[in-house]
Amino acid sequence: MKNILVIGYNGFIGKNLLEGLSRMDGVNILKYEMDDTGNKLKEYVEKADFIYHIAEFKQCNMDLTKYIVETLKKLDKSTPILIISSIQSNQYGVSNKKAENIIIDYREKTGANVYIYRLGNVFGKWSKPNYNAPVATYCNNISKDLHITISNKNRELELVYIDDVVDKFLKHIYESSDYIYYNVNPIYRITIKELVDSIYKIRKNAESLIMPNMESDFMKKLYATYISFLKPKYFSYELKEHKDDCGKVSEFIKSKQFGKISVSTTNQGCIRWNHYHNTKAEKICVVKGSALIKFKNINTNEIIEYYLSDEKFEAVEIPVGYTHSIENLLDDELILLIWASQICDYKKKDTYYCET
Repeated sequence: MKNILVIGYNGFIGKNLLEGLSRMDGVNILKYEMDDTGNKLKEYVEKADFIYHIAEFKQCNMDLTKYIVETLKKLDKSTPILIISSIQSNQYGVSNKKAENIIIDYREKTGANVYIYRLGNVFGKWSKPNYNAPVATYCNNISKDLHITISNKNRELELVYIDDVVDKFLKHIYESSDYIYYNVNPIYRITIKELVDSIYKIRKNAESLIMPNMESDFMKKLYATYISFLKPKYFSYELKEHKDDCGKVSEFIKSKQFGKISVSTTNQGCIRWNHYHNTKAEKICVVKGSALIKFKNINTNEIIEYYLSDEKFEAVEIPVGYTHSIENLLDDELILLIWASQICDYKKKDTYYCET
């Protein structure tokens, strides 16, 4: 069992690091924060097999680092230490540079492995607006319809994601290295304007149902970060329902890249659709109930039938050029999951009525 000391566990990076450590076997987590007593820190430093010094204490970073190192020297220990530093040149950056020198001197005198991370803009869940990185501030303010300030929209940011940071940090517990300075990859480069525009696209999803392009890993991570700032009352939102005598249908997700996903209900004894498409392809899956789906080739009049039920989930392709209908076979509601390759263009419809 390894004793892992996390100094600064209540900050943005610290909370995410604790979550990662909690999923590891064979570790015992020791936690220290600024308002804890010095005796507690000394006790934990003595017990620790690895120290994460990720405190966001700013002005006292150097003093705290010096205390940790001096304590280890008195105990004749060479415990590995990981610290986060800063790429900034302000007063906080000066303090961190001095802390780096203390850590390097500790390495030279004890032979301990040390890991210095100069982190810039880290983003992800539990980040603090107006504190950690612009991403947190913009996600927080845009999600709450608050004012945002953009001083230089063309300024490029270098961003790293919190899970990538934590994954890199955790590897050092069991994988030693002779290097001193470390980076986190991937680094995402984006202008402030591009960042803000991307967040607004995510913000509009609840209204338009149109998802932003999620092909890039960055957009997936930005989406996760954005929704972490939502107030609980905005976790859910109502979908627009289109009702008729046979049931109802609601669009769930739409995308310019993959089309749309809808969910529909069909009442007892009802037959839906009786139409075909020239370009729009579809897939359906019966989520609840039992149904007969009937196809008719509009050129040959060939009839094809499939019986579907919730006893076995199946995906059924609906090819273009086939009239198709679906009939509810039970005395209960039929529920379907439907994918379409295109978002509806009401100026150029691709749905034509024809009996099967």
